[in-house]
Amino acid sequence: MSSVSRMTRLLRRLPKNLCSYQRCMSSLGVSVDSGGVSEPSRPNVVTEIPGPKSKELLKELNQIQNSAAVEFFCDYDKSQGNYLVDVDGNVLLDLYTQISSLPLGYNHPSMIQALSKPENMSAFINRPALGVFPPADWVTRLQNSLLSVAPPGLNNVQTMACGACSVEHGLKAIFIKYMRDKRGGSPPTPEDLNSCVINQEPGSPPLTILSFDNSFHGRTMGALACTHSKWLHKLDFPVPDWPYVRFPNLKYPLEDFVNENKAEENKVLEEVEDKIEEYNKRGTPVAGIITEPIQSEGGDNFASPEFFQGLRDLTNKRGMGYLMDEVQTGCGATGKFWCHEHFNMTDSPDIVTFSKKMLTGGFYNKESFKPIEGYRIFNTWVGDPSKIALLEEVIQVIQKENLLDNVKVTGDYLLTGLKNMQTKYPGLLSKARGLGTFCAIDFKDVESRTKVMKTMRDKGIHTGACGVSTLRFRPTLLINNQHVDIFMDVFDSTLSSVKQ
Repeated sequence: MSSVSRMTRLLRRLPKNLCSYQRCMSSLGVSVDSGGVSEPSRPNVVTEIPGPKSKELLKELNQIQNSAAVEFFCDYDKSQGNYLVDVDGNVLLDLYTQISSLPLGYNHPSMIQALSKPENMSAFINRPALGVFPPADWVTRLQNSLLSVAPPGLNNVQTMACGACSVEHGLKAIFIKYMRDKRGGSPPTPEDLNSCVINQEPGSPPLTILSFDNSFHGRTMGALACTHSKWLHKLDFPVPDWPYVRFPNLKYPLEDFVNENKAEENKVLEEVEDKIEEYNKRGTPVAGIITEPIQSEGGDNFASPEFFQGLRDLTNKRGMGYLMDEVQTGCGATGKFWCHEHFNMTDSPDIVTFSKKMLTGGFYNKESFKPIEGYRIFNTWVGDPSKIALLEEVIQVIQKENLLDNVKVTGDYLLTGLKNMQTKYPGLLSKARGLGTFCAIDFKDVESRTKVMKTMRDKGIHTGACGVSTLRFRPTLLINNQHVDIFMDVFDSTLSSVKQ
């Protein structure tokens, strides 16, 4: 029986106090610290990575599906906290966390305990079609979880399954609102209803969404039309011809280039206006703008609060929707629950999408962006109540343990370390940047980055890449300065060997 299965059985009988919990965990041979979280003290690599067991499993998987993206196979029963264990017994400090999607790390006791709560059992057994047959406690669940951490100004929420479908349906909400305004609130005509079924105007209007170069919003067709980061996301797919402009290219260190960066952002805002005019004159009106508060997959590209406020002002002036894609940046990774809260905007975005660390997908929206008719924003499940049950636990832990403060402290420590490494290796590293633990640093070229990542993994540090030559950090909300020290020691020794 797996350790998680044994834990689950024990937790069903658990008294709700830490001492009893610690005794139960000790009976499984697992050490538990004062916060109830157990993990190894440091990395431990015993084979090459991928090791022999991973390689054998990879061969088997490749007979079933394309497995070219698989790096190694994991033993999730043995993984704990900030440490990921692979099937060959290698213990890695995980600073990438399943592509930025584990808020509390591996096998957190609160998450395990959620499985044993009687009020959660039905959610894990029965997956309802939420848009038609929600459970009796669904409203309460939403209020206790998603609505309790809603971005300022947004009081409506729609659950989805993943980030891409969250963006896809968020775009639909923009289009619905745009056309409803264009009709002056009148219902669609019979011609609208009949023509849309065969993809013709006026029911299928040639509307567009403006996005930015180096953006990533998902792999479904509407989201792909707004994605401009890598060819492998888009090759061979017939996506709509929607407008995009370049994202501001800021100079670092930011404090040394204040005027230059302000001029750059103002120039991009002018280009946004010009592109909107161009597409409007074509007869393909721009109904909205989509942006990430930090371009993540495209290279952890930042812009100032004034830039995002400029986009908000522009969309309000033109009656357009504004979608802030927080799929990767949401749930506290930047030190605030939502990254765009750092911008102190005078008016909130119309739609904010989420997924990854939130464990469920979906989007928040202003009341005016809620469809009037049923089945307009819809699929069979539109989310999963079991994920909401887990999210309730995540939010409670974040609040009880002040994890957003922890992210700020550890993020400052991590960013300081990256800047020190940048100073020590100036020809190799540049542009250390970050908010909270959502940090990144650039290498001089992709070859150097690849070599450093591979060497660090062989030493027990698992990291992620983005952009052309960027190393990105996506740790849990529980990472602390001790974990950063372990990483920095390995990073420094690896950079030294690469530089030589």
